[in-house]
Amino acid sequence: PSGPLRVAIVAPSASNDLAFTQSIVDGVAALGETRELEVEVTDGTFIVEDAAVAIREYAESGFDLVIAHGSQYGGSLQEIAQDFPDTSFAWGTSNDTFGLANVFAYTAASDQGGYVLGSMAAALTETGVIGVVGPIEVGDAKLFVDGFVSGAGAQDSSVDVNVVYTESFSDVAKAAETAEAHVSQGADVMTGTAQMVVGAVGVAQREGAAWFATQADQTELAPEIVVASQVYEWEVILSEIAAAIDRGVKGGESFTLTLANGGLNIAFNDAYGLSADIRAIGEDTVAGIIDGSINTGS
Repeated sequence: PSGPLRVAIVAPSASNDLAFTQSIVDGVAALGETRELEVEVTDGTFIVEDAAVAIREYAESGFDLVIAHGSQYGGSLQEIAQDFPDTSFAWGTSNDTFGLANVFAYTAASDQGGYVLGSMAAALTETGVIGVVGPIEVGDAKLFVDGFVSGAGAQDSSVDVNVVYTESFSDVAKAAETAEAHVSQGADVMTGTAQMVVGAVGVAQREGAAWFATQADQTELAPEIVVASQVYEWEVILSEIAAAIDRGVKGGESFTLTLANGGLNIAFNDAYGLSADIRAIGEDTVAGIIDGSINTGS
């Protein structure tokens, strides 16, 4: 197609959340460095009905690709996509295209980075207690938590990993309360996933607990306690989706970010004084997952 590829993003939290929504906004921006794009974003649509209105309006406006960034949007997208067969839709995190020729699905094998971070967390903890602040037990969040728990157990089976799901992706206060409960139970290392983790990071910072991040690089939230982040590099799969659209393919394919394809990246925070031994555990675990010698168990 001539002219820029018109891309719309509908996402549940703020574009600068240093987590889920920012990961896709950054990914589209990175794609925009390699080809001409026209991009519009509707963020903060944690209410699914609001997101559905935005998805439909972008399709009606003639966007080439409408990205519904949230597993909670699947039901709406399945209906809307059938009304706009000439529009490409992409949604995540899921690998389900609903059997529709104009829907791409994308997800992250977040258990991989989770396993890496869990391995390092188990080596780092001095109290032998690690706290996990989860949102809702679905999609890439569940994968991450399961991988983290497996990695920690493989590194040191004597470590207690306490997992609590807050039942919300967006409730910052609940995330903070959960982190406080973890600290009171002796946790000196924590992790969590989704846009509400800023609440947990604030508690970790106050209490001097180490934090392992996922989805985006959260170093700038608390440079003194963020050890490392699993970063979603969505541009790896967005470039494949854009190439498919160029070929006239509207959907019907699913894509997964992995350590091997460069879609998942472990970003170490150099400002955190991590010992070379523990960093090596992380790097060796990445290599093992890529070459298949380590199975995350997910």
